[in-house]
Amino acid sequence: MEVLKSKGTKNLTNYLMNSFTCFGLVSVGIFLVYGYMNGLFNSTDEFRDYIVSFGIWAPVIFILIQIVQVIIPILPGAIGCVAGVIIFGPWLGLLYNYIGICIGSIIVFILAKQYGRQFVKGVVREKSFEKYIGWVNKGKRFERIFVYAILFPVAPDDLLCYIAGLTKMKLRKFMVIILLGKPMPIAIYSLGMTAVIQYLIDFMK
Repeated sequence: MEVLKSKGTKNLTNYLMNSFTCFGLVSVGIFLVYGYMNGLFNSTDEFRDYIVSFGIWAPVIFILIQIVQVIIPILPGAIGCVAGVIIFGPWLGLLYNYIGICIGSIIVFILAKQYGRQFVKGVVREKSFEKYIGWVNKGKRFERIFVYAILFPVAPDDLLCYIAGLTKMKLRKFMVIILLGKPMPIAIYSLGMTAVIQYLIDFMK
């Protein structure tokens, strides 16, 4: 009876997550079509003006977008980081990126810890899951690998947050790693890539 109940809970969780993922994809698609038709992507100024038009709610909306993109990895995180700087400037953009990504990472860890492997497999790509799931059995070595992955921006840190939730790592330790380790890679993405993009734009003028 307990086994059937457990399977029923997992199936319901997978259904809800798949539905949420589909909803996210459809929402993003609608936004992209709307943005294209209304010229929001014709320039960075147009896109910035659109987000800023939400007034005092603009930072909240942007942070929510960052949280969602961590939980459901639809778009590369670097895109959101660059958008934050373009919209809010370097320092506020960096701050909002940090808040959104950290909250999203912590939620990912809690979800993976609560619902286990089947849940994670329903969210991330199976190929990526199979590639990194073997790290779970590395114990303390995984924790060191995870710290390095968070510190260096080239690692698939969102995926590894899911994997970390499947290990024996405690939430407190995870939060310490995330809160202390995220500033540097977020700064590199937010400020570094924005500078590169601006340089290319100026070069092509």
